[in-house]
Amino acid sequence: MNLRNVAIIAHVDHGKTTLVDQLLAQSGVFRANEATTERAMDSNDQERERGITILAKATSVVWKDTRINIIDTPGHADFGGEVERILGMVDGCVLLVDAEEGVMPQTKFVLTKALKMGLRPILCINKVDRAHADPDRVHLETIDLFSAIGATDEQLDFPHIYASGRSGWATMDLNQPSDTLAPLFDLIVSHVPAPKQQANADKPFQMLNVLIESDPFLGRLLTGRIESGKALPGTPIKALDREGKVIEQGRITKVLAFRGLKRQPVDEGAEAGDIVAIAGMSKATVADTLCALELTEPLDAQPIDPPTISMTVSVNDSPLAGREGDKVQSRVIRDRLLKEAEANVAIRITETPGADAFDVAGRGELQLGVLIENMRREGFEVSISRPRVVYQTGENGERMEPIEEVVIDVDDEHTGVVIEKLSARKAELKDMGPSGAGKTRIALSCPSRSLIGYQGEFLTDTRGSGVLNRVFSHYEPYKGAIEGRLKGVLVSNSDGDTAAYALWNLEERGVMFVGAGEKTYQGMIIGENSRSDDLDVNPIKGKQLTNVRASGKDEAVRLTPPRIMSLEQAIAYIESDELVEVTPKSIRLRKQVLNPSFRKKRVKED
Repeated sequence: MNLRNVAIIAHVDHGKTTLVDQLLAQSGVFRANEATTERAMDSNDQERERGITILAKATSVVWKDTRINIIDTPGHADFGGEVERILGMVDGCVLLVDAEEGVMPQTKFVLTKALKMGLRPILCINKVDRAHADPDRVHLETIDLFSAIGATDEQLDFPHIYASGRSGWATMDLNQPSDTLAPLFDLIVSHVPAPKQQANADKPFQMLNVLIESDPFLGRLLTGRIESGKALPGTPIKALDREGKVIEQGRITKVLAFRGLKRQPVDEGAEAGDIVAIAGMSKATVADTLCALELTEPLDAQPIDPPTISMTVSVNDSPLAGREGDKVQSRVIRDRLLKEAEANVAIRITETPGADAFDVAGRGELQLGVLIENMRREGFEVSISRPRVVYQTGENGERMEPIEEVVIDVDDEHTGVVIEKLSARKAELKDMGPSGAGKTRIALSCPSRSLIGYQGEFLTDTRGSGVLNRVFSHYEPYKGAIEGRLKGVLVSNSDGDTAAYALWNLEERGVMFVGAGEKTYQGMIIGENSRSDDLDVNPIKGKQLTNVRASGKDEAVRLTPPRIMSLEQAIAYIESDELVEVTPKSIRLRKQVLNPSFRKKRVKED
């Protein structure tokens, strides 16, 4: 059977996963009576809850006499490591661009990676049925983008197609409507080349491992494209690292090929060019080469961009530690973090001098937040520091900091406050213009550290209507100090359960983060002060009752609902002397030094 390997790449929310749903449905993967779910490729719990793709996943469809292996990739820049690895497994890609939003920062990022790999993309202008769609403008924008990032003449000669992924149709000409995705299938088959590897079928087996996951029955599964030879169950193989050193030897116990949404065992083996998952190896990891015993040279692995954000993950040492989670020891936390770094090459783990803390570096707050959220769901208890940027040293020994390309779409009335706030955070305005329907698009160059904690403030300033997109661009010399959080916090000075009467009296001081009857301890942050300094308060103090002051009707105080923060909001909110305590049931903010006397002493020393 003919074979095509293609990746779907795009900016976040431009419709990749929805389009793959329709490709699966129209290729006959689902039976007529089979129950299907929306965004079938987003199988991870957090993917479904957040409505985003986090992990790249492969599927396979048969169109006429051709098998098409399709890989759905993440759109967020934080998960760019997935995209970088995946593009080495395919021979072509479909670049999806929203017909209304047009070219966005992540569009540029994924296209740059694809062109660098020598791929010839197909442009699919998606969501052409939206009210403010302008496919002609988007087509011209994309041509300009190809030219700006150095596409070759061959790559510039890209085909384009119009589509509505949600409605399930595509057409080469908007004046000739279509009611199926057949034109897109045909374009993929005609434009994407067959894998060159199929000519290497008679050579020894060789495959670069790109994805890794665990199966409760088969153990470690290594996914990649077979570069040469054939993968047969029972064949002895070995794993080589990037330097060619042998990591382990073993046998292929199972070869799983992607057939629709399922992976099916292929007992007769899989041939060069096909994307498969192989079981049988226990130590091999991402970027390792699986090959026949006689081979000694590893395959080239795609270099991964370095992390730009890091934070410290440490053992939870609060007075409430160990009450909600069962994985609290530093040894268990270390093993879990190292396991994550093994499967996700965009994350880097470094052990700190103290045995109870680990430095975790990644692409952004969202990626690190997803990791911590996964850990808390698995029963871990940890303390998280404020994210900080990863600096580099320049040629002249100067400190270099990561700069991000930021594109913001806001209502016209909010442009002033957004530009004012980001200018104060050392951002530079690059471009500004209307983006239709009373909105303005602002393009800025901004230090990564100035965006830490800004998302919540941005949504408040734009009344929830603004959309901020960001992607790492380059390193520049350090731009100087940036003003941090403007308001202080209310810190508990006592251990116990919060009292409604005490919180009611504290409401005039600021915004509460806790409600009545919640566990608190000395050093825990229970609210935001209305002023710039921190304030130690007593949230457990009850009403003193006497013959004169009875517990009558004024005991039933009415409290303002507390501000509940998500994990990412909490991590972005804290300052450098604070931590987020994360347990399976709770997210609490606290000071690093719990005792107020010791805390004041440290401030004097600093």
